[in-house]
Amino acid sequence: MTVPPPAPPRARPGTVRIALVDDHAILRQGLRSILDREPDLEVVGEASTDAEALALVDRMRPDIVLLDLKLSAGSDYEGLHLCGQLSSAHPGIGLLVLTTFLDEQLVVRAVHAGARGYVVKDVDTTELVRAIRAVSRGESAFDSRSAAAVVRSLNGQSTPKEQLTDRELEVLELLAAGLSNVKIGQQLYISATTVKFHVSNVMRKLGVSRRAEAVYAASKQGLI
Repeated sequence: MTVPPPAPPRARPGTVRIALVDDHAILRQGLRSILDREPDLEVVGEASTDAEALALVDRMRPDIVLLDLKLSAGSDYEGLHLCGQLSSAHPGIGLLVLTTFLDEQLVVRAVHAGARGYVVKDVDTTELVRAIRAVSRGESAFDSRSAAAVVRSLNGQSTPKEQLTDRELEVLELLAAGLSNVKIGQQLYISATTVKFHVSNVMRKLGVSRRAEAVYAASKQGLI
């Protein structure tokens, strides 16, 4: 005989129950301290991986999942996949992306995966709380920088893949010269981890999966 999972604890009437999903414990603790000050918001659990998040949502049934797109060192956008999983398993849940990534294609992909909102981590506390309350009411919540991407998508427009930032172009040029991430970092006075982040963005924007393919695609488009 299968024993059903225990019912989640009942919240106060009108309280928005929130699950935090981020791989940085310090950030989760900071968010919890901010949100718990609000009388109508309650953090009911935290998770640092996609597996923990799925189990947490199944167990606690929160109203809102506040999640980052990057949940591990191995994947830059693991949160996108998690967003799709949660949206499929819990159609009524409010998924709000809170991330450092500000990229128009990512905003659109997050929306397609089921997110109702997208805000970057430098948003102020008031805006974040407003976004959470909006999503809890079934509305959408986007900061001014991500809203434009949604509008473009609805209008059938898209951001050109070759639109790279100045820093990404610098990394790409050094990549074409055959330099490693460490050497590129030394040239640009940034860490190898940051270089890896830029290389990943370059490959994604160019629609390729390998460094050599990125150089070839960029040369065909006249970027280098």
